[in-house]
Amino acid sequence: MHLLLVEDDERLARALTRLLEEDRHVVEHAPDGRTGLELATGVEGLDCVVLDIGLPDMSGLDVARRIRKAGVDTAILMLTARDTINDRVVGLDAGADDYVVKPFAYQEIAARLRALARRAEPGPRRADPRLACGAIVLDEAARRVTVNGRNVDLSPREFSLLEALLRHQGHVLTRDQLLDHAWPFSVAVTPNAVDAYVHYLRTKLAEAGGQIETVRGVGYRLGDGSDG
Repeated sequence: MHLLLVEDDERLARALTRLLEEDRHVVEHAPDGRTGLELATGVEGLDCVVLDIGLPDMSGLDVARRIRKAGVDTAILMLTARDTINDRVVGLDAGADDYVVKPFAYQEIAARLRALARRAEPGPRRADPRLACGAIVLDEAARRVTVNGRNVDLSPREFSLLEALLRHQGHVLTRDQLLDHAWPFSVAVTPNAVDAYVHYLRTKLAEAGGQIETVRGVGYRLGDGSDG
């Protein structure tokens, strides 16, 4: 997808941009509402605007309303710290198609973007929600993992880590990248937590054909066991 990220938090914008680009999206970034509005109404071929409500110069709600007033029907995914029913209604009425409440994990953003992309697709075709490596199968829609056809009970954090590794099979992910995938941005956590959860995953997936490989000094990679 061709995305516009309107976000003033530099750390969050940088992390989201990196993760989205790793998922093969093309990402434009606007650090404030006015720039975001200019890009949203001026850039051709945008598939979605990922729009923060709490911008420094103008509300994301106002940005969404002006985008719609300009006749632009690009999908809008709202990022908000407000989680009441009324807040959601106001955001949707302003023109948003969906929303994510902060703090969030990257896998939720990715899933909602996939849902928005499916809605935009012509005809009944749907993306396959399953990721697989050897005997490991992760079903994103059902939030279920199986090994050799048998269910494996994973915690939400373990599920998110496995999803990240499956999406980048054969590639090394650093501990920082895995942190960005599996932990909300507002949560203070150290890279050592990744090591602990990788250990939990290895234990639960021990009978699988795939294996989580340690790349010393770098991070982890999910292989299919074909190299022995």
